[in-house]
Amino acid sequence: MYFSVIVPVYNRPDEVDELLESLSVQTYKKEFEVVIIEDGSTTTCSHIAEKYKAKLLVSYYFKENSGPGDSRNFGMQQAKGNYFIILDSDCILPPGYLQSVEDNLNAAYTDCFGGPDAALKSFSDIQKAINFTMTSFLTTGGVRGKSEKIEKFQPRSFNMGLSAEAFRLSGGFGNIHPGEDPDLSIRLWKMGFKTRLFPNSFVYHKRRINWNRFFQQVNKFGKARPILDLWHPEYKKVTFLFPSLFIIGLVFSLIVLLINITFPIYIYTLYLLLLLCVSAISNRSIVIGFYSVIAALIQFYGYGTGYMESFFKVHILRQKPQKAFPKLFFKK
Repeated sequence: MYFSVIVPVYNRPDEVDELLESLSVQTYKKEFEVVIIEDGSTTTCSHIAEKYKAKLLVSYYFKENSGPGDSRNFGMQQAKGNYFIILDSDCILPPGYLQSVEDNLNAAYTDCFGGPDAALKSFSDIQKAINFTMTSFLTTGGVRGKSEKIEKFQPRSFNMGLSAEAFRLSGGFGNIHPGEDPDLSIRLWKMGFKTRLFPNSFVYHKRRINWNRFFQQVNKFGKARPILDLWHPEYKKVTFLFPSLFIIGLVFSLIVLLINITFPIYIYTLYLLLLLCVSAISNRSIVIGFYSVIAALIQFYGYGTGYMESFFKVHILRQKPQKAFPKLFFKK
């Protein structure tokens, strides 16, 4: 098996430096290649790719901006391997990552896998808090970590593997973003391919992000979900409604509090205290625990309101997704 590591990048040379450094110290002994796709950046990383050519088999391509999905497809078209490992530029790999992937593929081969993410000690408190909410079983983020069924996992493209055959037959990622990775997973299922979670093939996902950008990100996730439900109605899940129901319930709790009905707000308070305690204990920091509460509220509000807006426009008003949300679609 020959791995091609596919990395789209947009204006983040420092991240590429960290990722390539982690790739250069892998315990994996077999040859592999790294394909960097510069997606129309104004601040390029060509000098970073050149820096690692003595340590890694790196190829670098610059193309016009067309989004991460199309850039991954471009990279896979150029790649020489028979199995692609797709990473975001803001990931750092533990030394045993590639060996872990190969061990999992040898144990139970699958044409598409996904792995979880974790936080390094060097991450900021906000990064650790966002990582917690994006992976915790206490929030909707659990599906990005380890709570989905291992053999029915929808890989996320920050840490994902795809066989060359599956790419060739499926055509790879669509032009929606975000949402291109679950869309690909579902299309692969319909074609008879299987996906799988590799729980021990994790990456450190840095997520250089602030509260505003985090809100924008999860809001887009929420908008994308009803579109995916429209395209693939047989894969709808009631859990996709939870963030919206959480927000509606919270508003209801605050309204009835005005007439001295306190029970609903007590439930929300207990939940947020539980979230704070679990995060504080797991991260060994009360500050991160507090930030995790903020991150969870942003996550629920951003995703929930995005979902409701998209559901209304796409499923009630019957607007075409590309017309309702043009910013979610890249033009090729």
